[in-house]
Amino acid sequence: MTGEGIRLDEIVARLGGSLLGDGAVRISGVGTLAGAGEGQISFLSNPKYRSQLASTRAAAVIVPPAMQDGTDRPRIVAANSYTYYARVAQLLYPARQPKTPVHPSVVLGQDVQLGEGVVIHAGCVIGDGASIGDGSVLHPNVTVYAGCRIGKRALIHAGAVIGADGFGFAKDGEAWLKIPQVGRVIIGDDVEIGANTTIDRGAIEDTVIGDGVKLDNQIQVGHNVVIGDHAAMAGCVGIAGSARIGKRCTVGGGAIILGHLELGDDVHVSSGTLVAKSLKQPGQYTGAFPVERHEGWLKNAAHLRHLSKLADRVHELEKKLSELEKKS
Repeated sequence: MTGEGIRLDEIVARLGGSLLGDGAVRISGVGTLAGAGEGQISFLSNPKYRSQLASTRAAAVIVPPAMQDGTDRPRIVAANSYTYYARVAQLLYPARQPKTPVHPSVVLGQDVQLGEGVVIHAGCVIGDGASIGDGSVLHPNVTVYAGCRIGKRALIHAGAVIGADGFGFAKDGEAWLKIPQVGRVIIGDDVEIGANTTIDRGAIEDTVIGDGVKLDNQIQVGHNVVIGDHAAMAGCVGIAGSARIGKRCTVGGGAIILGHLELGDDVHVSSGTLVAKSLKQPGQYTGAFPVERHEGWLKNAAHLRHLSKLADRVHELEKKLSELEKKS
């Protein structure tokens, strides 16, 4: 933010929260607790960094009620300090509007529909009959294939591909016969899609991304996948065709979800997990080995190979023990 910034009491007037200390302090930027200085506001949401609160040189801090006495710096007290910080950052760093909303290098197909306030940066290609909702922003080199529909206020980062053919082939002797992918990609409102993420069009029915979904960089979404409202996924997630992801699900980086599976609402998958069965009950699911020295990993891997035999031996021993107890 340029200029003199915004007063702390003005921030509270706009966003709410409780102000402790000098409300006349002006804020022009953000910083970490350890690195912030004059004119910068920081926040504390993780108790792990509480020790930095007392020594921070930030002009002001955002804290939860339980930590409001940890500093004498001017501070805003908010129930969710991280969410409050996000709103302050949006206030200080509004999106820049280009002089030309649709760059001259953009290629628009026939019958493309662009809503009000749409911004399309250099090198984008929008296929025939595609539509992009009000206030959406496409960063450089985004490709939207024919017939795909993007909702309002979408933010799509550089290199993303929306609506390429899904991976559909039928075995024909020793060769593969391509199956035309005749569905579309339908993206809801307030969706963010990271750089180089790819979302394949449906084979017959549409691939659907719900409202408020957040997808990180380099995610692959296969054909016919349905992702429910407000789900969020970290980088390098792979979702095979026809999987259904419920509302408010989260998927950690590098996780793989096999095709034709269902994740219920509020399912949370840890990073690196291979999801090989449907998970219909809400909760946290983890399926990855934690890192250790290679020698230890080899030993554990060897034990796993014999796990079924060990289980059979334990079952047999339990059976014999039960027989002995009956005789005694």
